[in-house]
Amino acid sequence: MLKASEFQTKDVVNVSDGRRLGQVHDLELDVVSGRVQAIIVPSGGRRFGLWGGGGNEYVIPWRNIVKIGKDVILVRLDSGYEEKPIRRSPEEEG
Repeated sequence: MLKASEFQTKDVVNVSDGRRLGQVHDLELDVVSGRVQAIIVPSGGRRFGLWGGGGNEYVIPWRNIVKIGKDVILVRLDSGYEEKPIRRSPEEEG
């Protein structure tokens, strides 16, 4: 079993091109099933939304995770995969 907090200490690497994407910032959960739907990795070295106002993130579906290791999460993203603008809650937009 893996705790959610343990995800944030692991590097995320795309096995398709060997690129380090960053570290997990958040998880997307299905509240009905209780399953993780996706991991969210800020792009450009941003962490926890503290640096800069805008930015993008990778929303990586759980099905794209190849392996979760001790120090790394291997994912498979094809060359057409695009970053998405960071979603903000109404409180953050304030």
